[in-house]
Amino acid sequence: MAALATKPRRAGNRSVTPYLFVLPYLIVFVLFRFGPAVVGFFISLTNWKIIGSPSPGGLSNYQTLVTDPQFLTSLENTLYFMLLTAPLLVLLGLALALLVDQQLHGRVIARTAIFMPYVVMSTVVGVIWLWILNKESGILNYYLSLIGIHPLAWLTDSNTAMPAVAIATLWWTVGFNMIIFLAGLQDVPQELEDSARVDGAGEFAVFRHITLPLLAPATFIVVMLTLINTFQVFDQIYVMTGGGPSLATLTIIQYLYYQAFEFYKLGYGSAVAYVALAVLIVLAVIQQRLLPEAETR
Repeated sequence: MAALATKPRRAGNRSVTPYLFVLPYLIVFVLFRFGPAVVGFFISLTNWKIIGSPSPGGLSNYQTLVTDPQFLTSLENTLYFMLLTAPLLVLLGLALALLVDQQLHGRVIARTAIFMPYVVMSTVVGVIWLWILNKESGILNYYLSLIGIHPLAWLTDSNTAMPAVAIATLWWTVGFNMIIFLAGLQDVPQELEDSARVDGAGEFAVFRHITLPLLAPATFIVVMLTLINTFQVFDQIYVMTGGGPSLATLTIIQYLYYQAFEFYKLGYGSAVAYVALAVLIVLAVIQQRLLPEAETR
C-alpha cells in the first residue's frame, strides 16, 4: 500500500494548479503585449492617419524608410548613443560592484547612494540635468570655469548634445547594472578565490580566471538589458533636447513617436517600430554568439 501511495502520477493526470498561477500573466501578456504587437505589424502595412479607415499600403512604408534621411539620421544617432553609453554602463557597473563588495565601512550607504538615481523618474532626471548643464547658470560650467574652461553649450551644440545626454544616462542607470553584478558576485564561492590566493595567484589573476568566468550569467543579463535600454532611449532626450539641435539627438524611438503621434502617420510609425525590433533581434543574436557560455551556466 505504501508503494502504491508513493507511485508517481501519470503525465496525463498532472495538476493544473501551476498553470492557473501563470494564467493571469499570460492573459495580460496576450492582451497588452503580444496582441498589440501583432496588430501593429498589420498596421505597418497600411497608410493610416488614425482618423478614418486604414488603406492598404503593402511594403511601401518599409520602402520609404530606406530612403528617409531623417530615419537614417535617427538610426545613426541611436547607434552613436549606444556606443557612448553601453560599454561604460557595463564596465562602470562591474567596477562599482567590485568596489562596494569589499569589506569597507559605509559600503551599504555607498550602494544605496549609487543605486538611488535609478529610482528617480526619467522626467525628473531630465529636468535635473537641464539645470546642471545649463550654459549660463549650470553647476557643471561653474566648476569648469574654476579650472579655466569656458562655459560650454552642452545641450544646444550639436557636438556636445549627445555626449551630455550620455553623461546623464550614465549617472541615472549605472546603479542598476551594479546591483546585478553585485548579486552575481554573491554567488562566486569565496573558497575558490581563497584557494587561488593560497596557491600564489595575484588579485588580477583571481579576478581573470575565477571571478570573471563565474560572472558570465550576470554579464549576459547586463549586456542584454543595456543594449535594449540604450537602443530604446527616449525619455531623457525628449525632456533635455527634444531631438535637437539640428536633429543631433534624434533617436529611432523618438522618430517613431513623432511620426505616429504628432504627424499621425500611424502606419509609418509602426514600420519604424518593427525596423527597431529587427535591429534589436540582430543585436541579441550577436550577443549570443559572443557570450555563448553564459546561456548554459
